[in-house]
Parts: sequence; structure tokens; C-alpha cells
Amino acid sequence: MKFRKLLGSTLALATLAYVTPAVAADAAKDFPTRPIRMIVPNAPGSSVDTLSRIVGTKLADVIGQQVVLDNRAGAAGVIGMEIARSANPDGYTMISATTAASTIARILQKNPTFDPVKDYDHVLQFAETPNILVVNPSLPIKSVKELIDFTKARQGKVNMASAGAGSQSHLSGAYFLQAANFESLHVPYKGGGPSVASVVGNESQWTLTPAPAVMSHVTAGRLRAIGHSLPKATPLLANIPPIADTIPGFDYSGWQGFFMPKGTPKAISDKLRAAVIKTMEQPDVKKQFGFQATEIVIRGPAEFRKVVQDSMVKNERVVKAVGLTAN
Repeated sequence: MKFRKLLGSTLALATLAYVTPAVAADAAKDFPTRPIRMIVPNAPGSSVDTLSRIVGTKLADVIGQQVVLDNRAGAAGVIGMEIARSANPDGYTMISATTAASTIARILQKNPTFDPVKDYDHVLQFAETPNILVVNPSLPIKSVKELIDFTKARQGKVNMASAGAGSQSHLSGAYFLQAANFESLHVPYKGGGPSVASVVGNESQWTLTPAPAVMSHVTAGRLRAIGHSLPKATPLLANIPPIADTIPGFDYSGWQGFFMPKGTPKAISDKLRAAVIKTMEQPDVKKQFGFQATEIVIRGPAEFRKVVQDSMVKNERVVKAVGLTAN
């Protein structure tokens, strides 16, 4: 009797394993049948949140289901990445992954709690984001050199804002300080929105942060942009010079894309990828990304995974170069 039960269980498991791909394919045909959760491991008002909302709104139109943003800020993105890693891989959770939350935050953990290469399925990259160097417009600063000179003359009295320890704005700012050989007091805030607001209010005097977090303020005159982190001039930032014009070789920008929990059926992730690509082709999305000074860059799973791997290597070098230590 025990042998029959064991044989029956074995056959059942074998049958289940055999039909799983077909079942997954059938499920993908009707996918999605309910709203999709997009985990954003950053606070509202951050650059990641801004781009995620642009894409999520239009993606909902393409797939015919609501895309619900779930902001899970904290620990420089670690909290959101951990929640995403443990989510049900049924296709109804996607992660808005970025340079900071996926790679920098992990590097700064003494005991990393996730691996951005191994613990997720990579759907696609959809953007590259330059960092913009902005100052409060009331200050007599209109160039990178003037910021450096102004800060050197007021040691300890000029604040650099960041979205928090381990954020992209923290690392890019620290890298800039080292490359330009000057000091400024680092003031970490709880997210990109509050850090940018501090510069608008002159509580902090400058920040080097992803473009989508500041471009609306620059356009409105609430902030003055004096440089960007791309290695050379770009039409996206026609009136803003590269920091590299003042500090030769300076180059530090980020990326954004979508992960899904490991084990999500390939047919579903393929369908979602196609929907995102269609979304990024919409004229309104292209216009909004242009307004955010962000370039639309589409890379598939294998190429995107390599971007993540290379980002890990580059950011480890930067972290060591600026002297940051793991917590």
C-alpha cells in the first residue's frame, strides 16, 4: 500500500512538472486579469518614483489593467528590494529597479540580504538617467568652478543634500567631492523628494541627483542647474554643461529597469516586456522622458543583466574610492 501511494505521488509530481510550461503559457494568454503591483524602493517625489509613475500610467493603458505603485522606501532601497525578492512570482509583482537600490545599497551592507543578479528575473532596462548638479538660485553660483570656490571659502557652512546614505545622490556627490578635491557637509534626507526640497528651501545648498528629481524645479526657476554627470554635452541638457568640462573624466550616471521575482513564468515576463516596449514608444511617454532629461534605452534580459553586473563592479570601485564603509 505504501509503495502504491509513493508511486502515485511520484507520478503526480512528474505529471505536474510536465504540464507546468503549458499551464504557464495558458495563463500568459489572459495575463493580466487583475491589477499589477509595481514596487518602487524609493520615496514619493524621487527620480525613480517620477519615472515609474510615467511608465506605470501608460503601461496600464497598454495592458488594460491598473498598475498600482507601492512605494517601499527605507535603507537606501534595501527594504523594497527585500520585499520584491520574496514576492509571489505569479507575474503580478514587478520591481522598478535602479542603480542605487539594486547595487549601491547592497554594496554598503556588511551582510548583503539580496543579490541583484541572481535573486530576480530581469525583464528589461528602459532608461538611463544623468545626475544634475543643482544649487539654490539665491546663491552667487552659476558654474561648477564657482560652486567649488564658494564652498572652499566657507568650509563647514555649505551643505550637500542626498536622498540618504547609499543613495545615488550620496555616491555621486561623494565622488564629485573627491574628484574636485573639496569638502562639503553631507546631509542625508529620507528620500529624493525631501533632499531636493531642502535645496529649494536653502536648508542645503546643493545636490548632485538624478535628473527626474529636479528638472521640474529647474524649469520653474526654483533651482539652478550648473552641470550634469554625462561625459559630454547632450541635446537632452542643451543649456547645462558636463561636469567633465571642469573636472576631466567625470562620468557618473544611472539606469532604471524592471525586475520580477525569481521564477516568474517566462511567457508572462515576455508579455510584460513587450507591453513596456510598446509603452515606451508612445509619443507622450517620449515627451515626458525628454522633460525629465532622461534617455529611453531598451535592453533585453541578457543585456540588462550585464548592465547590472557591470554596475556592481563600477560602484564597488567608487565606494572604495570615496571611502564609504559597509553598515
